[in-house]
Amino acid sequence: MDNLIQQARSLAAEALRDEVRWDGSPFITHPDNVARIVEDEIGLPDVCVAAVYLHEATRRHRDIDISAFPQDVRTLVDGLNKISTIKPRDTRLEAENYKRLIVQYSTDPRVIVLKIADRLEVMRGLSMFPKTSRDQKLLETQMLYMPLAHQLGLYNINNELGNIWFRYADPEQYRAITNKLKATEKDREQIMAGFIEPLKKKLSDAGIVYKLKVRTKSAYSIWRKMQVQKVPFEGVYDVFAIRFIIDCEDDPVVEKDLCWKVFSYVTEEYESDTTRLRDWLTNPRPNGYESLHITVKNRSGQALEVQIRTKRMDLEAESGTAAHWAYKGIRHEAAIDRWLQSVRDALEHPFDASPEDMPAPPDKEIFVFTPSGELRILPVGASVLDFAFNIHSGLGCRCTGGKVNGKAVPIREKLKTGDVVEILTRKDQRPNRDWLGWVVTSKARTKIKQELDADERKAASEGRALLERRLRNWKLELPDEWMMEFIKAHKYASILPFLAALSREEVDINDVKAFIQGKLAAQQERNTQAAPEAVPEAPAPRGFTGTGSDDILVLNAKNVKGLDYKMSKCCNPVFGDDVFGFVTRTEGIKIHRISCPNAARLIERYPYRIQKVVWQETASTGGFQCTLSVIAELDHPVLSAIMDVIGQFKVSMRSFNVKENLRAGTYEITIRLLVPSSAELDKVLSQVGALRQVIKIRRV
Repeated sequence: MDNLIQQARSLAAEALRDEVRWDGSPFITHPDNVARIVEDEIGLPDVCVAAVYLHEATRRHRDIDISAFPQDVRTLVDGLNKISTIKPRDTRLEAENYKRLIVQYSTDPRVIVLKIADRLEVMRGLSMFPKTSRDQKLLETQMLYMPLAHQLGLYNINNELGNIWFRYADPEQYRAITNKLKATEKDREQIMAGFIEPLKKKLSDAGIVYKLKVRTKSAYSIWRKMQVQKVPFEGVYDVFAIRFIIDCEDDPVVEKDLCWKVFSYVTEEYESDTTRLRDWLTNPRPNGYESLHITVKNRSGQALEVQIRTKRMDLEAESGTAAHWAYKGIRHEAAIDRWLQSVRDALEHPFDASPEDMPAPPDKEIFVFTPSGELRILPVGASVLDFAFNIHSGLGCRCTGGKVNGKAVPIREKLKTGDVVEILTRKDQRPNRDWLGWVVTSKARTKIKQELDADERKAASEGRALLERRLRNWKLELPDEWMMEFIKAHKYASILPFLAALSREEVDINDVKAFIQGKLAAQQERNTQAAPEAVPEAPAPRGFTGTGSDDILVLNAKNVKGLDYKMSKCCNPVFGDDVFGFVTRTEGIKIHRISCPNAARLIERYPYRIQKVVWQETASTGGFQCTLSVIAELDHPVLSAIMDVIGQFKVSMRSFNVKENLRAGTYEITIRLLVPSSAELDKVLSQVGALRQVIKIRRV
C-alpha cells in the first residue's frame, strides 16, 4: 500500500510543482504536512493518506485523471473537494447548518477527519496568510472544525485548534491566561505534592496501584468557562484536576470497589463539598462515561477537583466509546450523532472498517446555495420553485424558472446538495394551481394558496361589481335564495368562486339574467293561477348580499522597602487592573498588567525579580493614562456620539485622533484618557462598544 501513497504524491508533486504557499514555500509542503498528521497523529490507513495528495491536485487542476486509483480513494477525494468549496458567513446561527452540510458531503465518514487534519495544518501556519484570509479561517475553525473535532473525540486536535484560534482572536486575553498558567505552574506542582503526601501510605497499605495525573485545562477551555460562568481566572475551580488512574483488572465490581476506596481515603483526609460530587460509577453518563468527581479543600483552604477512575475508564473516556460531545452538551441530532459515532469506530479500528459497512449520512435534506454563497436547507425533492419561495415569497410568486450551476432549467427542476441556484422572474408572472403539484415545502404551498385565494378574492370583487352594475341596468334584483339556487345548479361550492367565474367570463352574465327572468315568470304564473283578478306582485327581495500610583501597596517587599515604583509605559496599568511588580536595576519597581505583552518574558527569565502587588482598597484622587483604539463605521455622527458617551463618566479626555480608512469604509480612532480606575474604564469600554456604529473597541 505504500506504493499507493507514492503514486498519489508523485501525481500531486507534478501538478503542484509551480505553485507556492503564502510564505513562498512549495505548495506540496501542505499535503505533506497533512499526510503526516493523518498517518502519524490520527492513525488512518494508506487510502486516506493518498486521498490527501489527490485532493490537493484535483482541487486546483480539475482535468487531472485519477480513475486508476481505487474507488474508495476517489470517494474520499470527491468529498474533500466538495467541502473545500464551503465558505461560511459570519453568523453563529448558521454554524449547525454548515456542519450538517459537511456531513452531507461526506459519503465516506473519514472525509470529515481528513478535512479536520487539513485545517489543523493550516492553523499551525496561520501567520503566513494575509489578514482577510486569516480572519475567514479563524471563523471557519471556530464554527465548524472545532465542534466536529470535539464530537469525533479528537480531543488533542480540538484543544490545539482552540488555543490557536484564541491566540489570534483575543491575543490580550490569551496572554493573560497563559501567563497566569505559567506563573502558577510551580504552585500547582506544590499543591499536588502536598495533596498526595498524606495519602501515599494509606494507598500503599491497601495495595492500590495507581498513577497520579494532573490535567490542566487549555487556555481556550479556561477562557470559555470564564465567559459562560462570568467569573475571573481565579473563579474557575477546575483549572487543573488531580486524577487517580487505578491499575486493576477489567472487572466492574473490582473497579467500582477500588474507586470508592480511594474516594473514602481522600474524603477522610480532606473536607469535601458534597454538592459537587459527581457519581458516574453508579449511574454512568448516557455516553458511557464512568468516573468519580469530587471537590475537596486542601490544608490551605483551596478547592481542588479530584477525579477517580480506572485505567480502562480513563482509556474509554479519552478515546473510546464514551461519546464526549453529549458530556459537553453540544447540540446534536440523533441521526448525525449515530453517523458520527461510526467515524469514531473507524478511527479506533482503521483497518477493520470499509466504506460499504458505514451508514450513509442523513439524507432527508439538501443544501443549496444562492449565487452570493448563502446557504439554504430544503427537503429532498425540492424544486427551483421551492427554493424561490424559501428566499422570498415575492420572488417565488414571480418565478419563471432558474439557472442551476449556470444552466437554465424550468420551475419544476429538482435540486440536489451543492447546487448554486439563480432565480429568473417576470413582473407579470402569477401563481397557478399547477404549482401546488410541483412544490414540497409547506412555505411554498401555503404562499401559493394565499396568492391564489387573493387572486380569487380580487376576481370575486370584480365579479360582484359587474353583477350589481348589470342588475341596475336590467332593473332586476337577485335575492339570496335565488343566487344560491343558481350557484348550486352551476356546481360552485360557494359564492366566492362563482363571482370570480363571472369576472373571468367563465359564467355568462346573460345566463344570470335569464335565470332571474325565468324565476319571475314562474312566480307570476303561480300568482295568476291562484288569483286571476289580482295584480301579480313579485316577492319583496332581500337584495344581493355576497360574502363577503499612591494607590499601590507592595506586599512582602521588606528587602526593597526603599525602592520607588512606577507604572510601566508598555501596558499603562490603571487602578483595579490585575498587575505584578518587576524589580528593575535602576528605576525601582515597575508595575505591569498581567496581560502585558512583555509579561511572559519577564516571568520566565526573571522569576526572582517578580514582586506580588495589590492595590489599596480605594483609589486616590489621581488618575492613570490609557489609550483606546476604536474601529467604527464611516458615519460622521459616531464621532460626537463617542465623545458624548465619554463625557458621562469620571474620565478626562487628553486627545482624540481620527483617521479615515476609505478602503475599509471605517474610522480608525485613537483616544487617550485619564481614568481613576479600571472600573470606570470598563464603563467607558462597555458604553462606547454598545454604539451601533462601533465595530470594535480595545484597550491598547
